[in-house]
Amino acid sequence: MCGIVGYVGEKQAQDVVIEGLRRLEYRGYDSAGIALVVDGPIAWAKKAGKLANLEKELAESPLPGSTTGIGHTRWATHGAPNDVNAHPHLGGHHRVALVHNGIIENFAELRAEIEAAGDELRSETDTEIAAHLIERALAEGGTLTEAMQQVCARLEGAFTLVAIDAEDPSRVVAARRSSPLVVGLGDGENFLGSDVAAFIQHTREALELGQDQIVTITRDDVSVTDFDGRPVEGTRYHVDWDLSAAEKDGYDWFMRKEIFEQPRAIGDALLGRHDPAGRLQLDEGRISDDELREVDKIIIVACGTAFYAGLVAKYAIEHWTRIPCEVELAHEFRYRDPILTRSTLVVAISQSGETADTLMAIRHARTQRAKVLAICNTNGSTIPRESDAVLYTHAGPEIGVASTKGFMTQMIAAYLLGLYLAQVRGTSYADEIARVVTELGDMPGHVQRILDGSDDLYALAEELQQARVVLFLGRHVGYPIALEGALKLKELAYLHAEGFAAGELKHGPIALIEPGLPVFCVVPPRGRDQLHEKMVSAIQEIRARGARTIVMVEDDDTGIEEFADTIIRLPRVSTLLQPVLAVVPLQLFACELATRLGHDVDQPRNLAKSVTVE
Repeated sequence: MCGIVGYVGEKQAQDVVIEGLRRLEYRGYDSAGIALVVDGPIAWAKKAGKLANLEKELAESPLPGSTTGIGHTRWATHGAPNDVNAHPHLGGHHRVALVHNGIIENFAELRAEIEAAGDELRSETDTEIAAHLIERALAEGGTLTEAMQQVCARLEGAFTLVAIDAEDPSRVVAARRSSPLVVGLGDGENFLGSDVAAFIQHTREALELGQDQIVTITRDDVSVTDFDGRPVEGTRYHVDWDLSAAEKDGYDWFMRKEIFEQPRAIGDALLGRHDPAGRLQLDEGRISDDELREVDKIIIVACGTAFYAGLVAKYAIEHWTRIPCEVELAHEFRYRDPILTRSTLVVAISQSGETADTLMAIRHARTQRAKVLAICNTNGSTIPRESDAVLYTHAGPEIGVASTKGFMTQMIAAYLLGLYLAQVRGTSYADEIARVVTELGDMPGHVQRILDGSDDLYALAEELQQARVVLFLGRHVGYPIALEGALKLKELAYLHAEGFAAGELKHGPIALIEPGLPVFCVVPPRGRDQLHEKMVSAIQEIRARGARTIVMVEDDDTGIEEFADTIIRLPRVSTLLQPVLAVVPLQLFACELATRLGHDVDQPRNLAKSVTVE
């Protein structure tokens, strides 16, 4: 969840690190800090709050020039978000500076050991403990790399550690266990980052690291070992997006830009999905068709917005494949002792590919010999690497903490997965699959049409600025979209928002309805098992009790007008694909309402983009 940058090269390290942190600030913004190797003790600065606070500090009190440095933006886990707990942390003699992402689970035991030895610990963090241990190991002789190996053997938990040594300006050393870290490969310079955005301005060549590995970078060399010091090979890859993809392009928020990028993102998610014979294919399929034919149960595991994408996927996958499909919150999955067999397919959905809860879930699934397929946006991240097959969403970088195009492309990938399974298992005819794929190909144009009408949604947000509670109702695939619409308002506008299955109204939630209460209603397309009529009945019930009904409905559905205070028109599509369109107005509304309330849309309070601790 935290942003980490490391650099060794010919440029001024402070400039490189600060720029990298600016691109990673979406990962954590409780505090920020930097440390440089200079002639003498390590030079450092850190400040609570957003990166701007650190930049102001550096402008008032400049650090000496250096070509080796590390930096960090924090999302607090151990200790309050203040100056003292901000990273980097230094060893007792200020020889070592260290930044850290994750949680060291045996920190209490190690802290007691350090304090018993007479060392003073200044912060509440688990990070400072690692800095002290590395410094003590260095004092016994050896290199920073060897000290890192020695200390990592003692640490429990999930972590990325990045360290510098005041007595060796030639290198930065980092360790990775179940937490993101990637190497940027330059010419006469090398980089470390928790995300390729940290160095994309300088290089698009990267090296992915495996589990329990340590990397040492110098200007001209990158070497990787395991925790025991044995050399290992990292995997090189090319980053297929550039610096411009991470810029705002004139939008006020990255999130708004990413909402408007969704037509292109859908198109990219659909590219290259056919083999030369016209059959659907996965990105990296290490599960054979014969094994997929033996699947008798699918379990989708995910968290947050990705969980709602999984709920949409359930409807489509069961309909097309006739395989029972469950959707579970990843953080609950392994603790309930799920029943898994060799015939179970576990589908993990994660934008970052580093979500700790989802990662632990798939590791548990693999110990039970279930097959695992990942739906992910980040090439080379941990979850795809540890899965048996991958569908990449190809959404490009998503900087806004609240997911938009990430969610959109997760749904597209889930549809493709369902169609692929139907193809392999013969549960749908080829022409049926082709019709759905063709309809998916029309989605960029449909979404663009909704985006072209964004001013109406902005006006609605202006009207509802005084609302303090907003409800969302849906049926069938509209129910997950109601949940997602409510989540976006919680994340961005800090309002009480709830999503309900419309059929549940009579079972309790209708008690919440009062005059003037805004209620968004996702109306199913007509002709789907009476769902349309039942949804209209629910709208009548809440309107009779004074609710303000904001109805999202197909273009040519005129029968709804007498029951709607506000109508949001959607292009007519198949029922299962309606979520692709219905979510867009809710994204636009939440973004605009939060903006009008004066909130930071890209960096909502208390949230981080990628949750890499359980």
